[in-house]
Amino acid sequence: MPWRGELAASVVVFLVALPLCAGVAVASGVPAELGLVTGIVGGLVVGALPGSSLQVSGPAAGLTVLLYEAVRAYGLSALGVLVLGAGVLQLALGVLRWGRWFRAVSVAVVQGMLAGIGLVLVAGQVYAMGDAAAPRGGGIEKVAGLGSLPGAVDPVALALGGATVGVLVVWPRWRWGARFAPAPLVAVGGAALVTGVFELGVRRVEVRGLLEAVRVPTVDDLGLLAEVGVVGTVLALALIASAESLFGAAAVDQLHDGPRTDYDRELVAQGAGNVLCGVLGALPMTAVIVRSAANVRAGARTKASRMLHGLWLLLFAALLPGVLGVIPVAALAGLLVYAGCRLLPVRELGVLWRGRKRDRGEVVVLGVTASAIVVWNLFEGVLVGLALAVVKTAWDISQVHVEMEDRGEMGVVVRVVGNATFLRLPKLLDALDGVPRERGVRLELGGLWHVDHACAAALEAWRAGVAVERGAGAGGPGAGRGDAKGTGSGADGQ
Repeated sequence: MPWRGELAASVVVFLVALPLCAGVAVASGVPAELGLVTGIVGGLVVGALPGSSLQVSGPAAGLTVLLYEAVRAYGLSALGVLVLGAGVLQLALGVLRWGRWFRAVSVAVVQGMLAGIGLVLVAGQVYAMGDAAAPRGGGIEKVAGLGSLPGAVDPVALALGGATVGVLVVWPRWRWGARFAPAPLVAVGGAALVTGVFELGVRRVEVRGLLEAVRVPTVDDLGLLAEVGVVGTVLALALIASAESLFGAAAVDQLHDGPRTDYDRELVAQGAGNVLCGVLGALPMTAVIVRSAANVRAGARTKASRMLHGLWLLLFAALLPGVLGVIPVAALAGLLVYAGCRLLPVRELGVLWRGRKRDRGEVVVLGVTASAIVVWNLFEGVLVGLALAVVKTAWDISQVHVEMEDRGEMGVVVRVVGNATFLRLPKLLDALDGVPRERGVRLELGGLWHVDHACAAALEAWRAGVAVERGAGAGGPGAGRGDAKGTGSGADGQ
């Protein structure tokens, strides 16, 4: 029966989400229960709203770096305000139907953002894998401190964390085992079992209780929104969470043949979930590709599976919160190190570099974005990436080529192809000056996609100085395509 498939899928997603919710919370510097709260809201609330039918929402590894820095700077009491503000902004963007515009963001910038987050996440969680304190500061300080790490780690904790990563890598390759239990549960559950059986003296997750962890923002907390730094963090949370959710939706849509995602409604749903998470003082949520893919592969066809997974998280948090206390922090850190490595687009880099020459510019944008995030912070790194992407686009669209064909006694045919803008005007004039003028010259502009005013004037001046054959395919600067506006009327019929 159909409900059995949804029930089975919900259990699979619950088993995948449970360790990830706790791990993201601990890595963000907040109580583990707050990760469960976000997972519950993502299942029961966002799971019931329209947008994407099979995408599963909850706390995501991609936001841990920003959250950790925000909690350290403004305190745990500010978490609810930050998430509430981000949710309100997402709601506004969805109502204004801006959801689809997130798909226009350069993929290289998004991949660079995720790569930068992954690098900082790995650098920070390596310390936690060895029960060592990470140095204060951003990604560059954490990377620089790795040299002094060997003498500070607990070898037992490091072995647990390393074993966790090993299980996460190997377990999915065992098909029968992967069908029986998801890798995150096996890895973290196995580490907890070993820790309990051998009574290992490693740091474990601190358990406060669900009600004790929840903290509703006060009026005084809302006053933090007057600070510039808080507003910047809210903007970063909203934009990054929205981009990750909507890009994830596009990926999930490729995994099934059901209804496609309505991006504006999905953005509204994510915003509503984050507003509620903010009211509860919990972590922000995004749609998470790991849980979503597990949901689809487990046979889910409707929203029921993701809603049920939220119910299972609620029952666990209400009835068995003490189970979290047996989980070693090193195991959750290993889980996050693995998740951070998965954020690095290694395959995509290889494809882009081996592809067309112009695609190598995407690699540069990706690399600079990731490096800027590591050196400075997430928000500034994304701004640098966006600025570089705009510069690259301006360069790409300004490419213009002059092709010359010598037809003997019939004269010379000159074709201008590409986008003629002022950025490439010197190159265009140099090429045209090299055209022999002893015989008739035919100027064809049908290959131009765009001509700005400066290039139109230059082409008109050059045409006036040579003998141009007038007829089909010839004419003034307006002889190109119809979108070369402001340069006259086309004469080649294209």
